Amino acid sequence: MLAKIRREYAQLITSGAQLLLLFIGFKLDSYEGWIGSLSAMALISFFAWLSALHRLRLIKATPTSKVVSAAQGYVELIGSGKPYEESPLITKLRVLPCLWYRYKVEKRGAKNNWYTIDSGESKTPFVLHDGSGSCVVDPENAEIITKHRDEWISDGHRYTEWKLIQHDSIYALGEFRTRNIASEFDQRAELNTLLADWKRDMPELHARFDLDDNGELDMKEWMLARSAARREVAKKMLVAQAETDIHIMCQPHDGKLYLLSNIAPGKLSRRYLLWSWAHLLIFFGALGGLGWVMQNGY
Repeated sequence: MLAKIRREYAQLITSGAQLLLLFIGFKLDSYEGWIGSLSAMALISFFAWLSALHRLRLIKATPTSKVVSAAQGYVELIGSGKPYEESPLITKLRVLPCLWYRYKVEKRGAKNNWYTIDSGESKTPFVLHDGSGSCVVDPENAEIITKHRDEWISDGHRYTEWKLIQHDSIYALGEFRTRNIASEFDQRAELNTLLADWKRDMPELHARFDLDDNGELDMKEWMLARSAARREVAKKMLVAQAETDIHIMCQPHDGKLYLLSNIAPGKLSRRYLLWSWAHLLIFFGALGGLGWVMQNGY
């Protein structure tokens, strides 16, 4: 829930919320209306300025790493996006192949306003490949900025769809983890699980290990079953040891910004710089307007 609020907040600071509040002030055209709308404008602009500045600093301060040599922890990666599986993910509205999508369906109201009737986004991971190696990217809880946005109106409904597509240059800022399958392999747990599975099919277990065919497994026969199970677990362990490490990019556990985009970091930095200056100007403009209204009593 907190991550969703963060994403909605990030969308709010880049929207026309301040213009809407200014319109409300003109609409109400009263002392209380102007005080309320200008105060809200100043408050939103202040926190939007802090948010844009925070993102700008993180992007500039985090050097780009290579997958093969990236340190465990908070890193920046840049590479080509590819589907995680052979069959690509399909968007909800346009029904097009993609790496990730978000969609929103709105209906026109009686007062010609729009209200949301359906929305959502994909959670399927995709792969970032930078030439040195591949990293599985988990988009869940990420703040995603994309240049691929479609919007159209049909039969009183407005449809909006955002997506990342295959071969996009993906910029990822988040927590980098490497999973070693062999080190995570628990032989004792695997052995217990395998024996429990065998016990669920007692006829098959007796057919394999009941040597005297008396319908029961004595100590010797049970030891034979355990030995066979240990051999199977040892084979699984060999397979796990042959597996390469899996690199994963995901949401930082300490709540830091988790950002994914198909826009180059240089352009993202410039965008956040412009937003920070814009929100700062609006903040001081709103404060100036508040001072004028309070001084003149409207």
